[in-house]
Amino acid sequence: MQKMGSLEVEKETTGWAARDPSGILSPYTYTLRNTGPEDVYVRVICCGICHTDIHQIKNDLGMSNYPMVPGHEVVGEVVEVGSEVTKFRVGDCVGVGVLVGCCKTCRPCKADIEQYCNKKIWSYNDVYTDGRPTQGGFAGAMVVHQKFVVKIPDGMSAEQAAPLLCAGVTVYSPLNHFGLKESGLRGAILGLGGVGHMGVKIAKAMGHHVTVISSSNKKREEAIEHLGADEYLVSSDTARMQGFADSLDYIIDTVPVCHPLEPYLSLLKVDGKLILMGVINTPLQFVSPMVMLGRKTITGSFVGSMKETEEMLEFCKERNLTSTIEVVKMDYVNTALERLEKNDVRYRFVVDVAGSKLEQ
Repeated sequence: MQKMGSLEVEKETTGWAARDPSGILSPYTYTLRNTGPEDVYVRVICCGICHTDIHQIKNDLGMSNYPMVPGHEVVGEVVEVGSEVTKFRVGDCVGVGVLVGCCKTCRPCKADIEQYCNKKIWSYNDVYTDGRPTQGGFAGAMVVHQKFVVKIPDGMSAEQAAPLLCAGVTVYSPLNHFGLKESGLRGAILGLGGVGHMGVKIAKAMGHHVTVISSSNKKREEAIEHLGADEYLVSSDTARMQGFADSLDYIIDTVPVCHPLEPYLSLLKVDGKLILMGVINTPLQFVSPMVMLGRKTITGSFVGSMKETEEMLEFCKERNLTSTIEVVKMDYVNTALERLEKNDVRYRFVVDVAGSKLEQ
């Protein structure tokens, strides 16, 4: 195993970066920090494209810094490890998700829910402890602290694992935390994109009765035949929506744009939960009796902890769950981002980074 000593030289890598809010990505070469004692140097194999990547590269949330290399569903191979790295060795297939740092001392960190640390460091569009900008997985390599690296289970392909690191754990975490893992629950997934399609698969694997709620009939066959949903509900079909009133234990709402909540709140049983997962930067509305008369909860959940990520990967491996993906090369990434914005993907793009010419 290579240890410290040979690691003092700064490493260069090339990624594809946005330079401004047009969000167009092009090659960008930058240096990575030296591999510290607890760092893992990863050669990127592939990286999923998440809806958040669009928000970030286009500065939708008003906090973008450029140049920005996006990508936070990263699978790669360990090339070097620091002297204090215990969990990984050279050659391991590993994953890196949404976060690369936390304070380690606050209540969430101590409770192993570091995704709620107020000082968390995002995998890209953030600043690392050494003052350098963090850059994501649309690049040849990354250097990541071992706490934020997970082992990909043997037998799971890199491309299949990538979307699990954000989309998969985003759904698994609330089901786990809110005690919604037992068999026989009735749940719904609102919006059938990258997170939604994983929601159907994971909830079905937990033994739930799963309804997909969508704005049109377009994805009915896909939802039922391919993903294994039990029911399909079109949100504008008032009569059928009324037929589903008070029937659901939970709804996972993955819609990333402003939408009314009341039609969905009415579908929940007493103590039912509407769990928000879409990043929406305009206020949502509801009248309070909608939650009072039924003691219903509107809550949110944000990705998942490293512990949950490991659990979720094992869960998917045991049940042979896979993501439904379209693999593309880096030179197609701008078209892929445009298509994702129009929901024109089944259901997650994964960039074959290792098989792409990054320098162009």
